Amino acid sequence: MSYDFNQITERHGTNCIKTDLALARGKPADVLSLWVADMDFPTSPAILQALHNKIDHGIFGYSCLDESFHNALSQWMKSEHNFVFDRRELVTTPGVVFALASAIKAFTKEGESVIIQTPVYYPFKNMIEANNRRLVTSSLYEKDGKWHINFKDFENKIEENNVKLFILCSPHNPVSRVWTREELQRLADICLRHNVIVFADEIHNDFVYEPNVHTVFSTLSPQVAENCIVSMSPSKTFNLAGLQFSTNFIKNPALRAKFKEERNKTGYDEPSLMGMVAARAAYEGGKPWLEELKIHLYSNIVFLRSYLKEKLPKARLIEPEGTFLLWIDFSTYGIPDQELDDLIVNKAKVWLDRGTMFGPEGSCYQRINIATPQPLLKEAIDRISEALSC
Repeated sequence: MSYDFNQITERHGTNCIKTDLALARGKPADVLSLWVADMDFPTSPAILQALHNKIDHGIFGYSCLDESFHNALSQWMKSEHNFVFDRRELVTTPGVVFALASAIKAFTKEGESVIIQTPVYYPFKNMIEANNRRLVTSSLYEKDGKWHINFKDFENKIEENNVKLFILCSPHNPVSRVWTREELQRLADICLRHNVIVFADEIHNDFVYEPNVHTVFSTLSPQVAENCIVSMSPSKTFNLAGLQFSTNFIKNPALRAKFKEERNKTGYDEPSLMGMVAARAAYEGGKPWLEELKIHLYSNIVFLRSYLKEKLPKARLIEPEGTFLLWIDFSTYGIPDQELDDLIVNKAKVWLDRGTMFGPEGSCYQRINIATPQPLLKEAIDRISEALSC
């Protein structure tokens, strides 16, 4: 391999949320951080070179997308996701959560209902409530080590609450499902029947493990394409979250106009220059790095699966279909959530995301970020194993 993903890069003292906010968030100063969803690896050399070139140019003025960016993005989406779009459909935002908040304001009024499928990425809930919309949840359920959609409950909740907007997580964070085309079609059909607009967060779409296949939501049918916003970003794929750049695809001109109106009200209607430069470089030259990264991530999955059986035999790994965020069930240890979290954070000194952050369905679960050097992953499990055995 050309890239050493097991080399440890020091992140303390680099304005890093993952490490430098430990004390501010009530964690031990020496906690091992495997929580927030960024990676502990330097990004692709192709991206770094493009950023260096822009720095050498020395001018960082107001910026816009150009033909070369559109070509790079179009080729990536077609080759990686079999997704073809018209350039007029593209709207950029400083991130997927920013886009999500814009969609909530564009397509619902205060007091109207927005539905999510819990347990799910917690900013969904935060943005709904922060914008004074009514939160409606439809619980996923776990059966035989795999999480599923309760379609009957989903439709009933939409009918009962006059839901206007559905926020879909695909691939799903934290339960690591890659929804099948059939599952997505059932969700889409329900939303079309009840005039519910769909915001599809597909930020993890480049991390899918065979034989699973990611389906871009808008490719389900022309009718579905007219009823959704599909949001993606290179931020998870290439570890670029701090560069504040995402792409949103909105085929329906009326929805696109409403979405852009809300985005523009923030005064943030131009793309981040360095984010745009990094994204173009990622799509043009980042694939060799990404392919080796995927090998490393899969190696970490294999390692974690085996090492949990050795060190934490009562913990149950939910087999991941996608993402680099794994979902571990500690329920058989019989430890209440708060006590389990305290034990992992303050005794083991490992910072994971407790399952209940994603919804009550996450009770007794912990989410671990495996986009890290394997020695750190091993150390984390060793620490937790020792803490639980005492």
